[in-house]
Amino acid sequence: MAFWMGVASAEHARGGRDGGFAQLGHGKHIAVKSLRKGDWIVYYSPREGMGEGQTVQAFTTIGQVTSDAPYRAEQAMNFNPYRVNVDYLTDAKPAPIKPLLNDLRLTRDHASNWGIVVRGPKRKLDEEDMRRIAEAMGVLADFENRHPKP
Repeated sequence: MAFWMGVASAEHARGGRDGGFAQLGHGKHIAVKSLRKGDWIVYYSPREGMGEGQTVQAFTTIGQVTSDAPYRAEQAMNFNPYRVNVDYLTDAKPAPIKPLLNDLRLTRDHASNWGIVVRGPKRKLDEEDMRRIAEAMGVLADFENRHPKP
């Protein structure tokens, strides 16, 4: 089992949550091919819209991958992105990243340039970071029910 952070606008992260899927890197296969059934994914959203809109800078959705493998979805003419199905924790609340910067292994050594660390379609997280994020989103109990601490 692995833990991932995807990066997408809040609007796109909510769309994935509502549709029960994760899509990364504008639907590229290479971006989702490493996600496996049972893995966890949390989305960090820098802005409300793709490259526009209000600044969000928060973790916005979190869930567990349920697909055995990525699949192609029919979304629009000549756009068939790769996705994986995700069972999202629908009670999760957005958690601003700034209060977590010193607590997350991902960002704690990058205080002045943390924004660079959270760029790109995805990042691998360690389990402790995922737990801290789930706690900040108000869903630690749900996370632990699905993934008990060893």
